[in-house]
Amino acid sequence: MARIHRRVLLAAPSLALPAATRAQAPWPDRPIRWINPGPAGGAGDVLSRLVGDRLGARLGQTVVVENRPGAGTNIGMTAVARSAPDGYTVGLASIASHAANKWLHANMPFDPEKDFAAVGMIALVPNIVVVPPQNPPRDLQGFIAWAKGLGRPLNFGSVGIGSSQHLAAAQFGQITGIEIIHAPYNQAGQMNTDLIEGRLDVLFQSISAVAAMAQGGRMRPIAVSGPDRVPAFPDLPTMREQGVDVTTTGWFGLAAPAGVPEPILARLDEALAASMEEQELRSRIIAGGSVPRTMRRAEFARFMAEQSERMGAIIRATGARAG
Repeated sequence: MARIHRRVLLAAPSLALPAATRAQAPWPDRPIRWINPGPAGGAGDVLSRLVGDRLGARLGQTVVVENRPGAGTNIGMTAVARSAPDGYTVGLASIASHAANKWLHANMPFDPEKDFAAVGMIALVPNIVVVPPQNPPRDLQGFIAWAKGLGRPLNFGSVGIGSSQHLAAAQFGQITGIEIIHAPYNQAGQMNTDLIEGRLDVLFQSISAVAAMAQGGRMRPIAVSGPDRVPAFPDLPTMREQGVDVTTTGWFGLAAPAGVPEPILARLDEALAASMEEQELRSRIIAGGSVPRTMRRAEFARFMAEQSERMGAIIRATGARAG
């Protein structure tokens, strides 16, 4: 019996050692999943890949971008909210997921404030108003006159209900009295094709998704829907400059599931902020039509809460709703 007892005592430390080693493994020791809840090819997809690459370099691990579009970002962000709070899943927070959707959907699958931890801001994403090149309007007032003479509602697309594109178009319809029909898309490429071929009358599209096509003449830009002109189209007036007071601008930032340990959130925050100060990354974001904007965790959390109140007022005024 003594020999058996001695063998058990000798074996116990070797059995316990791997578990102890795993418990002490530093974060991150494996790839990080970054969920983009929007369509492939959209502004969120472009930013996710640009910023995810630099974030991974600073953390010493690969950041793998996974597109999970649908339900106005609710599908993808539900996956983030329900992920283990271990720092290995993050998601792209937006004006839809963290400001508009709770005012649009009667039954939300997550609470944008309680189910997430803010990590930091990435960029503002102004949209431009584009029309098919074969249609006559060349500026916003010309488009309004053309639309009122159609004898039917306008058809427009967006990346989803609650997106800045959807809300800008809803505001435009309310202000001008033009009836518009919304078609949400899961693929930015198909939406752009439908505009070019005339199946859609107008897009309030992210600049990064259409800049090359607009500059190449495949679609005609007639206005910027944000508050300011943009570097990619410096001569293109805003909607406000052309007499229609719409200034809705998209934005993106990074969020994690609620409950991620404080030291991991701090590292994510620091790595994201440092990445956003890299001049090459900032230049690539600007070239794509977005505006880099660094906000640390606490400031970004306050920003999202303020945006939610603003979007609630806009949605109540326009009567926009999901479904």
